[in-house]
Amino acid sequence: MRRDELEHVIRAAADVTGELDIVVIGSQAILATDPHAPGPLSASMEADVYPREHPEGATEIDGALGEYSPFHETFRYYAHGVGPETAKAPAGWLQRLIPIENENTRGATGWCMEAHDLVLSKLAAGRDKDLTFCRAALARGLVDSGELRFRAASMPLDQAGQDTVHANLTACLVDTDST
Repeated sequence: MRRDELEHVIRAAADVTGELDIVVIGSQAILATDPHAPGPLSASMEADVYPREHPEGATEIDGALGEYSPFHETFRYYAHGVGPETAKAPAGWLQRLIPIENENTRGATGWCMEAHDLVLSKLAAGRDKDLTFCRAALARGLVDSGELRFRAASMPLDQAGQDTVHANLTACLVDTDST
């Protein structure tokens, strides 16, 4: 997904829900930090979003703009309506959201996860595609390993989850250093 396509999703989600503030928590939130994010950082065709004030509106987004919807079939990308609980992110992540608001969003604002918070949520999920994303963010210099370690301690995870985040971060750092 390109930045202009994310802006389109933000605008469409606002139109569907009547809400002007849309939170973007999935991988495409990186486009707020790096509008021209290459390869693995922008590979997804979906944007995980929900209305900031009324998260329950995510079901409307999913129905109108979701996978296999006419929107998806027309544009070849789509919105996945999710809730705020979907992201396993460090404390304070909502205060660090990065806005996307411009002519293309037509008065709506996409509130995107900050890069460190986004990478930590990907490290917690730990799927292959998430770790590929994390390695790419590290290699591009979008996140700092020290800040990732610092914020990881405030994630709402049990000890096993914390161990997973730290192991995945270590593996990504080793992989990044060896390339």
